[in-house]
Amino acid sequence: MEYRKLGRTDIDVSLVCLGTMTWGEQNSEAEGHEQMDYATAQGVNIFDVAEMYPVSPRKETYAATEKIIGSWFEKTKKRNDIILATKVVGPGNAFDYIRDGAKRLTEKDILAACDDSLKRLKTDYIDLYQIHWPARPSNYFGRLEYPDGADFSKAVPIEETYGAMVKLIEAGKIRHFGLSNESAWGAMEYVRLSEKNGWPRPVSIQNPYNLLTRQFEVGLSEVTAHEQIGLLAYSPLGGGTLSGKYIGGKKPEGARLTLWPERYSRFVKPRGLDAIQAYHDVAQKHGLDMSQMALAFLKTKSFVTCSIIGATKMEQLKSNISAYELDLSEEILADIEAVHRDNPTPAP
Repeated sequence: MEYRKLGRTDIDVSLVCLGTMTWGEQNSEAEGHEQMDYATAQGVNIFDVAEMYPVSPRKETYAATEKIIGSWFEKTKKRNDIILATKVVGPGNAFDYIRDGAKRLTEKDILAACDDSLKRLKTDYIDLYQIHWPARPSNYFGRLEYPDGADFSKAVPIEETYGAMVKLIEAGKIRHFGLSNESAWGAMEYVRLSEKNGWPRPVSIQNPYNLLTRQFEVGLSEVTAHEQIGLLAYSPLGGGTLSGKYIGGKKPEGARLTLWPERYSRFVKPRGLDAIQAYHDVAQKHGLDMSQMALAFLKTKSFVTCSIIGATKMEQLKSNISAYELDLSEEILADIEAVHRDNPTPAP
């Protein structure tokens, strides 16, 4: 297993980060425990979760994923072996069941959210606490265009949100904090505030990055490279579409796009489908498993600290982890770039 530094910290994290958002919905507690057992045996040392998980989020299963991780820590006594990352939700009407709808990333909200996560995770500290998405209107969750003319008056100031993170660090409840679904301007605003106030810097950013979703390379990659803010790349398989299992209109039973077609529709629009087929052809040409080729591509990027992989079946998890042992040749990478040039970022 390869390890990379987390931002400017002295923490080494595995190139594979274990994603957990299916536990409590598509996966049982026992299956979540099995995945953690296997992943750690392969050298994986970082888990990523969020207070709103599992996905697709709903009141009945709210926070089940953090509880499953907490029960594993309690059973195995391996808390100190793991770099634990979780997230606090941003604003949104869909989550009115979380803290009675109080989720605007105010100081009060963040402090309460962290305490709740600590209890569920059965730990007294979180290694990496992340802001799941900004409190202001911005272009995240598949939106490329800027929300020109949006009302910013209700957005909690970044400085207040940041200050809450600093308080948590000072209290020893979190070691570091990170961003998620953030823009280049947003990331640099945190850097500016860190220099203005002498505050601990954000060490990471968790944004989507995969063969179909490469907008991170425009702007954000330069920010993170120069400021040493590590990318925790989520959706490295484009919601599972880069496995090829949906090609030809297939709808595998129990698969994410089969269960929640609207939530992940951005990956299977016409341009996305064309690109998926083209990448499938590249994998076939070189005798590669499509999923493993897509995952191995991410490790070629120096701005990627780790890739967050998730699986509902153990055979998927084993294949995904082993993908990071694969080294792509210059010929394969050239073929991948040819597809990208013909159809850039078809599924933002």
